Amino acid sequence: MSKVNELRSQRAKAWDQAKAFLDSHRNEKGILSAEDTAAYEKMEQEIVDLGHEIERQERMDALERELAAPVNTPITAKPESRKVDEKIGRSSDAYKKAFWSQARAKDGIGYEIRNALSEGVDSEGGYLVPDEFEKTLVSALAETNAVREHAHVFNTSNGTHKIPVVVSKGSAAWIDENGAYTESDDVFGMEQIDAHKVGTIIKVSEELLYDSAFDLENYFREEFARRIGDCEEDAFLNGNGTKKPTGLLNATGGAQVGVTAASATAITADELIDLFYSVKSPYRKNAIWVLNDATVRAIRKLKDGNGQYLWQPALREGEFDTILGKKIYTSPFMPTAAAGAKTILFGDLSYYWIGDRQGVTFKRLNERFADYGQVGFLASKRVDGKLVLPEAVKVLQQAAK
Repeated sequence: MSKVNELRSQRAKAWDQAKAFLDSHRNEKGILSAEDTAAYEKMEQEIVDLGHEIERQERMDALERELAAPVNTPITAKPESRKVDEKIGRSSDAYKKAFWSQARAKDGIGYEIRNALSEGVDSEGGYLVPDEFEKTLVSALAETNAVREHAHVFNTSNGTHKIPVVVSKGSAAWIDENGAYTESDDVFGMEQIDAHKVGTIIKVSEELLYDSAFDLENYFREEFARRIGDCEEDAFLNGNGTKKPTGLLNATGGAQVGVTAASATAITADELIDLFYSVKSPYRKNAIWVLNDATVRAIRKLKDGNGQYLWQPALREGEFDTILGKKIYTSPFMPTAAAGAKTILFGDLSYYWIGDRQGVTFKRLNERFADYGQVGFLASKRVDGKLVLPEAVKVLQQAAK
């Protein structure tokens, strides 16, 4: 008999003895005398102690079984290699290492590096940047580009992307009793996002390139964001749609004119207020102002009918300057006040769609700048942008003369 079973048997006997003692020692009122109470409590304590000992022994037995169990599971079948969940393609560490190795290589690259980079060979002879680096590039572009920061940005793997848009909305009408319903349907159109190529040449001296302390990755990121970011923002505002995005200020496909100023070179407070309310209420909720510094400087002097300045400065860190309570973003690519110029843009820029074709390409130029002790890198990406709902964004246009 096991130790636990012995203890259980002892406790059962002790309990039988205690019950018998109670039955035989209670008086006619069912009460024990003080002496009998002390004797019973002693018997009861023995039962409690045996119970604790049983629990203690059960824990000891469980621990013994655990310690006696085999450390390793015995092999009962043919061993199988475990699959390791590794990143593949341009997301892999191997590709990232090979990409930056070829960028710094002094005398060409060997088979091992070429093999690792085979996943990202571009049709024009360059290499697609590692996925992680591409994400940081796009993020840096948004930080330097007011339009991209507020636009709807999506990725596409092919050259074109068609977007169905509502050109005009249906409406309801009051109907006479038993009268006919008037048909009024939404009218749909189609916008197409293409993939226009934008690029730059980044030159690095051989001394810096071969210096392991030089942060080549960060240098590429900053230069790419600055150059491509400026080029993009100019196109997102002023592009004509030919081999570049269709800009918000373009006459065809751009924002609607909300207000035409009375002057070719000046703007009044009333005209700003009119521009504000030319944008329908649903689009004003997330609307922002976009204009250049010279225009902001002129607007700072304007007051409303109550003598309050329309422009209000940010008072705390993280806040923005505002006009009529809406944030201001400045861009050097917004026109300065001149005859016919569209100087102020106001609306919800999330209706401007930007399509980034996946894959930023870097191509090393070994010979082109060799006479100057430099190595060049062609950097390019493909992108397009279009305003899919013109009524969501309005512009103020200066008088023709």
